[in-house]
Amino acid sequence: MGRFPARTLAILATTLMTAAIAKPLELIVFPGGANWPLWVAQEKGFYAKHGVEVKVTPTPNSVFLVQNLVAGKFDIAFSTFDNAVAYDEGQGEAPLDRPADLVAVMGGLSGGLRLLAHPDVHSIAELKGKRIAVDAANTGYALALRELLKRGGLSPADYELERVGGTGQRAQALMENRTIATIVTSPLDLLPLSKGYRLLANFSETVGPYQATLYMVRRPWAQAHEAELVGFMRAMLEANAWLADRAHRDEAVALYCKHIPQASETAAQKAWDALLGGGKEGLQVDGRIDMEGAANVLAIRSEFGEPRKELKDPSKYIDESYHRKAVAATVSSARP
Repeated sequence: MGRFPARTLAILATTLMTAAIAKPLELIVFPGGANWPLWVAQEKGFYAKHGVEVKVTPTPNSVFLVQNLVAGKFDIAFSTFDNAVAYDEGQGEAPLDRPADLVAVMGGLSGGLRLLAHPDVHSIAELKGKRIAVDAANTGYALALRELLKRGGLSPADYELERVGGTGQRAQALMENRTIATIVTSPLDLLPLSKGYRLLANFSETVGPYQATLYMVRRPWAQAHEAELVGFMRAMLEANAWLADRAHRDEAVALYCKHIPQASETAAQKAWDALLGGGKEGLQVDGRIDMEGAANVLAIRSEFGEPRKELKDPSKYIDESYHRKAVAATVSSARP
């Protein structure tokens, strides 16, 4: 048997040692292309490299996600910033048996919100008297939807919100004509648009920046599991960087098709362009939360949230200290 170089043996030993002591983490997410960095982290061994073992569970809706995150069945959630704010402020849709105590710790996606409708619908005004699909009526993207409908001339009395499920479920309901309109996030808008469903409004163009999905935890859990959380975030930063490297685009497209088998290679390429092609929307590669986008979330919740509250300070719901530690550790390990 040939001899292995010393460096190879050292790397192998480190990998085996890391795998042996990897800390298990329970992560809950909404299904869809936004989980691309998670697939990369798993496939490329970034989780094991940074000392964590991540089990990913898809959620059917935000109520299930929040209730089980707060109950401690999950450690980390990839969900909307609005959910963290809503439940911390007692405006959430799901009943909880304890204070939510949620905090956003790392950015995920910025913008990308699209109001889509049946091909026969040409304007927001034509949605008057219709039922529009949402996940939860009082949290998440439902409030952003209300803002778009208001700017299109509709009042809350002019339409009805129907609880259908997460973004993927809503997009499917639209394409099966079980709803006339819904709000989705890119890249899940690409398939309906390719089939002739109509774009009525782009939130970023109509309203402005919006902090969409991000990683959130309960504050007590984060304080007790800082090492695991920072390790997870380091893995995600490495996965983001790998995914954003255009040299990896073809491999990334193949990975997308593996996890979303109904997507064609062309659709996966368009998804990469939507999330990583530049511009103000898409994957937050550096993991930073968009404070202007977060402020817009608060402004919309101040108008539509119940009970009514004036919400002005995004930092109340964000703790960037773990992100700073993840970045510092990553930079330190990269030094010769």
